[in-house]
Amino acid sequence: MLPLLLASSSVYRRELLARLRLPFTCASPDIDESHRSEETATELVKRLAREKAQALSTTHPQHLIIGSDQVAVLGERIIGKPHSFEKARDQLLAASGNSVTFLTGLALLNSQTGACQIDCIAFTVHMRCLTAQHIERYLHAEQPYDCAGSFKAEGLGVSLFRSTEGPDATSLIGLPLIRLVDMLLVEGIEIP
Repeated sequence: MLPLLLASSSVYRRELLARLRLPFTCASPDIDESHRSEETATELVKRLAREKAQALSTTHPQHLIIGSDQVAVLGERIIGKPHSFEKARDQLLAASGNSVTFLTGLALLNSQTGACQIDCIAFTVHMRCLTAQHIERYLHAEQPYDCAGSFKAEGLGVSLFRSTEGPDATSLIGLPLIRLVDMLLVEGIEIP
């Protein structure tokens, strides 16, 4: 089996990948993550997942490299990581009573052969109607400023949900394990 490399510095993705009980290493790719004009949210996350994997292929020429990227979409608008209390509050107020779709791009690059599998997995969160006080209590408790959509689904963020829908709940956290297992099977890696 070629060694696995996670092209990410995300602790959330690292924790998810560890669930598969396969040995892996991590490295941070250095790419421009800017949204290009005329690019849909789906095209954006697929491109970034592929570019993250490709960015590490020259320094890791005998690896299976996993790239992943995620955006949240509210209506037609891409919402990213808030990075501050104020922006997180604004995002959650806008999401209150609405649905937020998380699009997670996933790429598995065999740097030895150049074969690259790419997909985008959608997962939708239907939000409760939230009061400003509920949002502020949540933000003070969890401080999800590094999370697209301003909540941590693996933590107290679940208290903000009315319901969810999608093929893989792990995609909500940033690494769709069900689809990744499919891709690993194509590369001859069976789990468990």
